[in-house]
Amino acid sequence: MILNNKNNLHPPDIRGVIFDMDGVLTDTVEFHYQTWQKLADEEGIPFDREANEALRGLSRRDSLMRILGDRQLPQATIEEMLERKNHYFLEYVEKMTSADLLPGVASLLDELRRSQMKVGIASASKNVQAVIFRLGIRDRIDTITNVYNVKNPKPAPDVFLHAAEQLNLKSSECVVVEDAEAGVEAALAAGMWVLGLGPVERVGAAHIVLPSLEGVKWTDILAKLPRVEEEKTMV
Repeated sequence: MILNNKNNLHPPDIRGVIFDMDGVLTDTVEFHYQTWQKLADEEGIPFDREANEALRGLSRRDSLMRILGDRQLPQATIEEMLERKNHYFLEYVEKMTSADLLPGVASLLDELRRSQMKVGIASASKNVQAVIFRLGIRDRIDTITNVYNVKNPKPAPDVFLHAAEQLNLKSSECVVVEDAEAGVEAALAAGMWVLGLGPVERVGAAHIVLPSLEGVKWTDILAKLPRVEEEKTMV
């Protein structure tokens, strides 16, 4: 576990948690890889797992534009490719169940409910509603938003600010759980506390860095936040 000194925030008065979806609540990274790979193969565009990793946290449109690189295509062709990719992805989503929740997620959501914490999801995925329904956790979520509800995608803070507004919370009252560099950057820009999941190379800018949510308790997270604040006052 790593603690970092980031935004000039007040001592934490946390009232809500905002989760990213992909890589945090469930792992659809492989689904995205398979569907982007299928689309790239159909279009004769080079693509591999390394290229897919660079898409983490990006919207579908931004992902496609990165895959296309310098290729200039008519807007109608781009729209068709986006719809085709989404169709392939939804075929995977239809097979998802609660068994696809990542370890530790269900118990953490239950603990947040018992603690009367507000819970939101802020995702780069347009399919977030469908995925959450298939995972069987909709009744534990107070609000769901995605980058299509706001003007600017991550790493802009818009999607997290929108989620906080829906929860009727101030930014400083929110903890964001993210696994992508762009998401961590967006949450910090929103003035929120950030729990980063994954390698330091990717999420090291977060206030707290953990490998995953497996075995993580909400009380433990809350206990770590004052230590972050204390370390900031010592700098």
